[in-house]
Amino acid sequence: MQITDIRTYLVGVPDRPWNWLFVKLSTDEGIEGVGECTNWAFRDDTMIQAIRELGQHFVLGWDPFKIELLWQRIYAGIHDFHHAGMIETPVLSAFEMACWDIVGKSLQQPVYNLLGGPYWDRLRAYSGLSAEGTPQEVAARAAALVDRGFTCFKFDPLGGIFDIAPRDMSLQTLQFTEDCVRAIRDHVGNDADIGLGTHGECTTHAAIRVAKRIEQFDVAFFEEPVPPENVDEMARVAAHTSIPIATGERLLTKFEFLEVLQKQAAQILQLDVSHCGGILEAKKIAGMAEGFYAQIAPHMPYGPVAGAAAVQVDMTCPNFIFQEGGDWSGFRQEITTELPIKYEKGYLIPLGKPGLGIELDDAVCAKHPPHRDTYTDAFRRQRLPRR
Repeated sequence: MQITDIRTYLVGVPDRPWNWLFVKLSTDEGIEGVGECTNWAFRDDTMIQAIRELGQHFVLGWDPFKIELLWQRIYAGIHDFHHAGMIETPVLSAFEMACWDIVGKSLQQPVYNLLGGPYWDRLRAYSGLSAEGTPQEVAARAAALVDRGFTCFKFDPLGGIFDIAPRDMSLQTLQFTEDCVRAIRDHVGNDADIGLGTHGECTTHAAIRVAKRIEQFDVAFFEEPVPPENVDEMARVAAHTSIPIATGERLLTKFEFLEVLQKQAAQILQLDVSHCGGILEAKKIAGMAEGFYAQIAPHMPYGPVAGAAAVQVDMTCPNFIFQEGGDWSGFRQEITTELPIKYEKGYLIPLGKPGLGIELDDAVCAKHPPHRDTYTDAFRRQRLPRR
């Protein structure tokens, strides 16, 4: 079998300022596979060019069954010579997951059966939670999520998403954060876990102060308390709190995750299958984490192909804890002719379909041209005001 064609789909998400970027590989046996490398750096044209260049050099004419060799050739070739990057590594991830999709379809098996088989029969999902309004309003929305079956959610009450530099937190922000977590815990009791997702907004000392405020409410995780580039400082935060530290959505390949584990900087790895190197690389990262008694909670705010790939990995990992993404209704469902999972009372249940179990609807993709906003303008409209 050989790969004979590569197509890209850049799809604008309705009522959002971002796009989803998909790749479709075709073979000489008529089997197609899909991948995704959505990247909210808003460098879509650059990534599409990378797909064309890497595809021409490495993917066209390749046997999709030779996944490990293809990965090593791209990673060790012109892909920055064994150095990961947020353009090439997601593109590599998309090619890799599309190959797995082809292999699974050829063998009439879901990909997770080719990775050791299912460890779980359902996957615990968590939802995002808006931090707008008063603590009581935030808590009311949390209670509504529990009513829908969710047993975990995360939110960012710090109000400075994607600030240029890590910052200190005012006493007002610290109090608002504590009040929100207290109100949520009062509303949901022990029926749900609470995660704090702060996008690396804090300085080290600010993160420690935040953790001290909310530790009493048995918070499930503190995500990216500081930016991920300085692992030693994240480890310093981890050493000052009993709250599990989570990180990984901006880390690439097993090598960057290894440093996090060795320095005891995090106990929950939020690897992104569509960024970190693909399905097999994610499985390797999860295996490393298992040796450190750490768990995985894959990052997944993107399109349904990235979600389908994450589900394949989740199903096979004993140290899986929960999957970001929640309910796949809405545009994730609209853009596909088949979904690999069903949502049921806070859990994702895989349907056992061959490959990734997902098919893009080309007609729907064509109806949603990409947005051409810049990264900065798009997220300025989304961010909460500072408190």
